[in-house]
Amino acid sequence: MKLRTLIVLFVCLPALWPVGSTASEAPDPAEIQMGERLFLETRFAQFFFANGTGGDPALDTTETTAAPLPGPFAGESMNCRACHLVDEHLEATEGGMRSYGDFARRSPIPAREDGKTHTVRNSPPLVNASLPRFGGALFHFDGEFPTMPDLVKGTLTGRNYGWLPTEYDQAVSHIAEIIRNDDGSGDLAQEFGGPYRIVLAGTDPSLPEALRLPPEFRIDTETASDRQILDAVAKLIAAYVEDLTFEQDPTGQFVASPYDLFLAKNGLPRGPAEGESPQKYSRRLARHLAFLRKPIFVSPDEGEFAFHDQPFVFGEQELKGMRIFFREADPMGINFPPAIPGATGNCVACHTAPAFTDFGFHNTGATQREYDEHHGPGAFAQLKLPSLLVRNLQADMYLPANAANPDSAEIFLRVPDANRPGETDLGVWNMFANPTIPRPQVKLWTTLCRQSLREAIKMRESSPARPCSPSTLLNRSVAAFKTPGLRDLGHSAPYLHTGQFDSLEDVIEFYIDSAKLARTGDLVNAPAELADVDLAAENIPALTAFLRALNEDYE
Repeated sequence: MKLRTLIVLFVCLPALWPVGSTASEAPDPAEIQMGERLFLETRFAQFFFANGTGGDPALDTTETTAAPLPGPFAGESMNCRACHLVDEHLEATEGGMRSYGDFARRSPIPAREDGKTHTVRNSPPLVNASLPRFGGALFHFDGEFPTMPDLVKGTLTGRNYGWLPTEYDQAVSHIAEIIRNDDGSGDLAQEFGGPYRIVLAGTDPSLPEALRLPPEFRIDTETASDRQILDAVAKLIAAYVEDLTFEQDPTGQFVASPYDLFLAKNGLPRGPAEGESPQKYSRRLARHLAFLRKPIFVSPDEGEFAFHDQPFVFGEQELKGMRIFFREADPMGINFPPAIPGATGNCVACHTAPAFTDFGFHNTGATQREYDEHHGPGAFAQLKLPSLLVRNLQADMYLPANAANPDSAEIFLRVPDANRPGETDLGVWNMFANPTIPRPQVKLWTTLCRQSLREAIKMRESSPARPCSPSTLLNRSVAAFKTPGLRDLGHSAPYLHTGQFDSLEDVIEFYIDSAKLARTGDLVNAPAELADVDLAAENIPALTAFLRALNEDYE
């Protein structure tokens, strides 16, 4: 069962959200418990389909940025948890707690005849990944999936579980057969109510009340089609994943990090007002900070971390970093406080509070940097990208492989390799206006169009040339990836979708370099907000101190 533990001791503020006792917490709803069981299920993978018994070598170890660790699912097949860990390696030197992520730069996947052994991108943490957002949700770094159930189905039937694009129907049939034929003898079945057919039906009188699914999650596996069973499985796993959030009080405000306690102690607004956007809330909070003359800091005796090697504090250094983080470039003089040379992070332009993400898509320069490291400075800028028409007409060259396009070379959905020039990962470019992936297109267009219009206004383009045309938005999607949340970064290294950086200091130095490239015109598809980053090296410690103050204990 997923538990949330709030370790902070609110000794100074008894009126705040009280500390809970995990021993007294009610069990999760039945759909959450069943979603967790399916999240842990190892028999849906292609390796199990092909071999029945025995362990997939991809599960033998847990890869880290140093020495590998013993795999918690060694001897079994792939499941969701293998890439989205929590406390499996809590005591290991190279391990620690995770917020449903892993330790690898790119995650191992089952080996098949296509030669792929790792994911193209770093596995993102799942905690807070499903928060509600303006304009609707888009999931994965490239916005491939418009709902969490879509993401789950794509994962269970996709390459991460060992299935090739030509094997989609086989994958669906196999998953349905595992559900129908489960005899209830496995460890998961013993813990979570017995055979799937009984638990999913939800009506058997032998089922404990805590495991009796609500009607909207029930399904009769004997009469349901394979696709209907897959839909039911995905709906339950989605319910489990959507329940993974950082600690909140009854009003929905985050409460468990030093940052959250600092806001509360100083009477600062902890979240948007009704109808207020995260951007407007973040600017309102920045104005409050500018007038905060006698801050009340968080001292170590007010709380402690169980899973982070740092004191539970928010002091002068953290406040300095917070002000840098929230300070925006403001050439038009509209916002307050004004920019300060060398101390304007402009971070909040994309990482809006309180979740510290705008859930949008931006090019930070990570793809360009990685490609140029393999092929030389300026190599990424020399890549010849096809027009929208050519890309879609030559789908078997440029678009991602899937059931509708199974034999694609997908040259722009690859990890760069010094021996394979011309191959890289272009992120959202692979998905936007992709006719083989219709479901996310309305949300993708809306998100990218909104960003394009906002940037046109920021750049003072009085009459921008077709900012929301398909060709314009395709160009703006080059090497763009979804903005990650910044809470509990201490449990999600290595960082960026490439897994390139092991420390927050390295990430900030990377952003300083990317900002310089954006200002000189040397960053392909540079976003305006990146060019506005103006950070001096001496301010890196303060900014990293603030980011560490967003850590909390998640269990």
